[in-house]
Amino acid sequence: MARLLLFLSLPLFILDQITKTWIVRNIRLNTEAREIIPNFFTIHHVANTGIAFGNFNGGKYSNLIFGAIAVIALSVMTMLYRRGFFPGWISRTAIALLVAGVCGNFLDRLLHGYVVDFLSFDLHVPFAHPWPSFNIADSCVVTAAILLFSASFFESPKKVES
Repeated sequence: MARLLLFLSLPLFILDQITKTWIVRNIRLNTEAREIIPNFFTIHHVANTGIAFGNFNGGKYSNLIFGAIAVIALSVMTMLYRRGFFPGWISRTAIALLVAGVCGNFLDRLLHGYVVDFLSFDLHVPFAHPWPSFNIADSCVVTAAILLFSASFFESPKKVES
């Protein structure tokens, strides 16, 4: 697992933080947008104190609550990993991605008081809300969720001997 953390989690965490630092320094919060691909892809600077898809954003204690949840999630993942709950490469890769994503967004909460979201895709899905802005850490978390779901079909936890 140390290799996955070193060669997957750490580079993704660093990339996430580099991109967010650039956004914070170069794009004004909630006021400026740079259209990269017309009518499809925009970069802007959005503050998210909530969770996925901006849910619970702006609540009085949202940032504190979701920061605490991040610390608890990392602790639980560590405990489950040590107990053999992630036996194969799919689930271990997922955990490495989760570590990168959770740490990236948690550091934002500490440094900025919110998670820096900046990637915006207009997918033009009929009868749907616009896709919310996100960042690299969010992409890691979503990919990890997909991998964990997949691992549930292909990997079995080690059997505990009584």
